[in-house]
Amino acid sequence: MRSPLSSSFGSISLLLGLTLLCRVSRASSPGELARTPPRGWNSYDSYSWIISEEDFLANSEIVSKRLLQYGYEYVVVDFLWYRRLASGSYTDAYGFDSIDEWGRVVPDPERWPSSRGGKGFTEVARKVHDMGLKFGIHAMRGISAQAVNSNTPILDVTTGTAYSEDNRPWGAKDVGMRERACAWMTHGFMSVDTQTRAGRAFLRSLYRQYADWGVDFVKLDCVFGEDFDEAEIKTVSEILAELERPMVFSLSPGKYAMPSMAENIKDLVNMYRITADDWDIWSQVEEHFDAARDFAASQLIGLPGFMEGHGQTWTCFLSGGSLIQITLWSMARSPLMFGGDLKRIDDITFDLITNPALLEINAFSVKNMEMWVLNGNGTLKSSYSGLCASVNAEKGEIYFAIFNLNPTSSSASVRIEDLAMAVDFGPLIGRSCNATEAWSGMILSQLSDSLSADVNGHGCALFIISCV
Repeated sequence: MRSPLSSSFGSISLLLGLTLLCRVSRASSPGELARTPPRGWNSYDSYSWIISEEDFLANSEIVSKRLLQYGYEYVVVDFLWYRRLASGSYTDAYGFDSIDEWGRVVPDPERWPSSRGGKGFTEVARKVHDMGLKFGIHAMRGISAQAVNSNTPILDVTTGTAYSEDNRPWGAKDVGMRERACAWMTHGFMSVDTQTRAGRAFLRSLYRQYADWGVDFVKLDCVFGEDFDEAEIKTVSEILAELERPMVFSLSPGKYAMPSMAENIKDLVNMYRITADDWDIWSQVEEHFDAARDFAASQLIGLPGFMEGHGQTWTCFLSGGSLIQITLWSMARSPLMFGGDLKRIDDITFDLITNPALLEINAFSVKNMEMWVLNGNGTLKSSYSGLCASVNAEKGEIYFAIFNLNPTSSSASVRIEDLAMAVDFGPLIGRSCNATEAWSGMILSQLSDSLSADVNGHGCALFIISCV
């Protein structure tokens, strides 16, 4: 989404927008799931994989009391909730996972005491639902290596007994594909053979169990990006469509994802993440603009797909980088999943993730696209390429963002009429336009022709333009 500029202007990206609904997958019903980009809290950024039931519920309670009113309704346990916290246990360790008699992972009873007695996440989900929230979990591709090596039987959910075919029982070794191990957790999980009825039976028993626990959101990992497994994505989508309990179906890549991958699965899922983890490093934030540009050019952000962003606990970016990142996510209509420890959230961060203008753009903008590059004198010339704008037709508003990806300040100017034409806003003859910059509160009244802004290095400006 970056446009190289001549002379002193460096790289600036400009975005606009309107109002839209997402496309839902076959795994959900229109009107029920992900009609607008989901918001919530995810445990990974603050707790990695070692979060406990106590800490999870404590953060969930804060979401319920402080963030639910702003649309943050999902609380998601990220990866390895089934792994024992013991000496020698780490991300790719083997032999530390809790699995049931059917080879399915279950919560570590030491960290999740309410799961004892075969309850799984039932009690946690109930408490989350009582808070008015929705409960989500992270899931890995296929089947646990522990289950395969133990050759656990496969549950046939139609009979409640071990799956049998061709006059013999089938076990985990029959469906586990060792040659398709997860690239970043080779000792942990592998694909299942979805071409076999037994492989599909295992996945059906797995997601049926999630539904029985009361799960509302599944973040499936190691099937998108460098570990792309279209067959498993399709199979899981079909299984979710069979369940009486609706679940949001989200995909997470390892380090990268490409538009060609999203094109193949966009009708099977509710949302897919297109960037790797990023932390307080500017180069990682900058990569989000490349990803957004590429997916927007393929019309795979906002409608029909979502770009999923991970909320960080932002430290060094509070003065600018956090603004530019969450403004991009909102203009790109990314789901907003905050990852900071809510027990320690500060007022600046809270105000940032609950900014009313930002959340309105995130939920209700359309025609989000990159629109112009700059001439050498700082004015805009038409070059409709990529992502970058938006409008709320009912309210008569144009949303316009300027992102300065340089370390030094830059200036930009745009004709109001060009903006209106780009987003099909209608003619401005006889209409009066005012603008408010969302972050500074600056008000520009009765704009006659153009709008200009000086933007700090690694900063952004977000204008809400109203014409009557």
